[in-house]
Amino acid sequence: MNSKYLILTFLVSSLLIVACKKTVTGTFASYDDTPYALNVVNNTLPAPNLPSDNPLTKAKVELGRMLFYEKSMSSDGTVSCASCHNQATGFSDANQFSIGVGGATGGRQAMAIINMAWNDNEFFWDGRAHLLRDQSLGPIENPVEMNETLENVIVKLNSNQKIKQQFIRAFGTPEITSEKMSLAMENFMMALVSDDSKYDRYLVGAAVLTASEERGRALFFEEYNEFFPDLSGADCAHCHSGANFENDLYMNNGLDLTSQFVDFGREDATANPMDRAKFKVPTLRNIEVTGPYMHDGRFQTLEEVVNQYDHGIKNSTTVDPAVLATSATGLMLNDQDKQDLVNFLKTLTDYTFLSNTAYSDPN
Repeated sequence: MNSKYLILTFLVSSLLIVACKKTVTGTFASYDDTPYALNVVNNTLPAPNLPSDNPLTKAKVELGRMLFYEKSMSSDGTVSCASCHNQATGFSDANQFSIGVGGATGGRQAMAIINMAWNDNEFFWDGRAHLLRDQSLGPIENPVEMNETLENVIVKLNSNQKIKQQFIRAFGTPEITSEKMSLAMENFMMALVSDDSKYDRYLVGAAVLTASEERGRALFFEEYNEFFPDLSGADCAHCHSGANFENDLYMNNGLDLTSQFVDFGREDATANPMDRAKFKVPTLRNIEVTGPYMHDGRFQTLEEVVNQYDHGIKNSTTVDPAVLATSATGLMLNDQDKQDLVNFLKTLTDYTFLSNTAYSDPN
């Protein structure tokens, strides 16, 4: 065999090898179970409640992040999870009601996704999803949100080589299933940690509150006392307590009379009439940017919210007794009290969280 023929054979073989490699790009990604460490800055939160059957790994968190921002998971390719949960607004929606496929809207305000690793009482305003992984799939099939089927999503994701590679890294195999999707999105949402607000830094001695903020802090944590108005506080911590400023409960906070109930809230999930018009108590972290407020987004500003609790509580069959107890006199807050309270609430804004590129669109 002459040398020219040998050289030609070598070149052809090399080209075939390169061509073959191009056709299988990404199918040899390596499984990576490197643990993911939560981005805790000030250690003002207690130990998180992480699922033992879905440990956080870097590969799963990254896959969940990719899926969270993936618009092809909606029926027309226009809506992703991030469309209704924007990082700049604390992973909530600035619209009263989120806009889904075809301009459809729901009837509840999109809840903020903050410190889910510290959530112990189910998900959605009515708690119908027991685990975060269950919640993650709900919007995909909701006709007023992403309006898609899980089967169609899997078909579309299988055509995305980059995402298929990440499924291999996260789970060790290229097979895409709705369960794997949910576990990855649960990982990502649990990785969204907010503990670097001015208030967090105040707690560890790295920041000083202004006089107004300090007075607002005192009002926030002081209980209501109708018999001693000068000592009475705004009693906010009755519902928004602990390091995450929530109490793991579903409550009726006196927004409406019984005859005005439109959304039955927690009752939709439990079928218990005593849960009617009760809704999940949300965290107040980043509350400055997560408006509009309440389950139906009826209030645009924190000032409106404070006014509601000061003198707008309505009696109904399921209203929380502690909330109703303040309605006899109102919270007795003057204008300066209200401003101080709002100023304190703004110290819960975590600008690091709102701009952290590890949480942003990876594309």
